[in-house]
Amino acid sequence: MDNVKIAIDGYSSCGKSTLAKQLASQLGFLYIDTGAMYRAITLYALRNNIMYRDGTPDVEMLREHIKNIKVSFQRMSNGNMHTMLNGEDVEKNIRSVNVSRHVSAISKIDFVRTEMVDLQRSLAKDFSVVMDGRDIGTVVFPDADLKIFVTASPEVRAQRRYDELIAKGEEVSFEEIFENLKARDKADSTRTVAPLRKADDAVLLDNSEMTVDGQFQFALKLVQDLPAYKQLNK
Repeated sequence: MDNVKIAIDGYSSCGKSTLAKQLASQLGFLYIDTGAMYRAITLYALRNNIMYRDGTPDVEMLREHIKNIKVSFQRMSNGNMHTMLNGEDVEKNIRSVNVSRHVSAISKIDFVRTEMVDLQRSLAKDFSVVMDGRDIGTVVFPDADLKIFVTASPEVRAQRRYDELIAKGEEVSFEEIFENLKARDKADSTRTVAPLRKADDAVLLDNSEMTVDGQFQFALKLVQDLPAYKQLNK
């Protein structure tokens, strides 16, 4: 019996990871945070001085390192999946503002995306999955059983990200978060390799005025109505 694949794409800080985690937990599917994978590569580049002073990556140096960068996920005792970089738990490190500032430049590199897409597809071979990112429904799984494109206004997304970082004890300003978010939107949408865009057959979910639970219930109903999901649960 075929596994079910759910692709959730959308802009930065739109709540797609929260939604994906909720769906995976409720459905018993594997959750894969593809954004975390690119953040892990970015963290490696920052730690190993593979970035020029202007913030752009040294592409040829990164190419030499890429086969030595191992990104994986590990389930914690509380059930959460943490991102591992060469065996190290970097879940907290990859959420920093500095990583956010550089991740778009790393994620648009063609050989980085090739490596990560291959890994994403291999992770989904043996399990039903919920995967979120920027190009899941357009590139990674164009044949996904359900595609959801999540969005919200830039102001709402910036406030959510600001609140999240402040709650973690980070010293950031709303203006810094807002400008970073706008820059990432532009970079993600205009890159030549797998740009962020809504797949033609994706369901648009604007959660600007939705609660977290409201968003979850909306998406859960979409999954439960899938013929593939009904077949899986016969």
